[in-house]
Amino acid sequence: MANTVMYPKNLVWLWITLLVLILDLWTKSMASGALDYADPVYVLPVFNLTLLHNTGAAFSFLAAAGGWQRWFFAALAIIVAVVIVRWLLVLRQEQRWQTVALCLVLGGALGNLYDRMIHGYVVDFLSFHYADWYFPAFNIADVGITLGALMLIPEMLGWKKSDTDAAADKRS
Repeated sequence: MANTVMYPKNLVWLWITLLVLILDLWTKSMASGALDYADPVYVLPVFNLTLLHNTGAAFSFLAAAGGWQRWFFAALAIIVAVVIVRWLLVLRQEQRWQTVALCLVLGGALGNLYDRMIHGYVVDFLSFHYADWYFPAFNIADVGITLGALMLIPEMLGWKKSDTDAAADKRS
């Protein structure tokens, strides 16, 4: 750690995290106040607003585990948040793509962490379906996590030039 260069200016990008968190909490509050639990409200032929409470993780994983999962997923979210902030501090300032991706994931993780700590479950309300097949309901926090994770995949697999390499190519 003593040899690690820190870039605290990357933390300026935390406005993205704050935006995801605010949008997530606001839309969950609106959904909780306006929708009846498990009563779908038609929006489009493939989309409903349906208020659901998820005590598990993605796709209701461990939802029926008996309560311990609330604290496990809360602790996991806190660990992920600390790791992401640390990661943000060591990314070079030219690595904006990764910085934005991590801020999206962090915003989503904090939004769902808030729900777990305050309610004991995560509020979901976005429900896509086709015919009789329903994708698990989700929320804005999940959108942030998913978009951020998708943005990280090309870089992690070596498919995307880093922002630093792209800048060097422009100078050549």
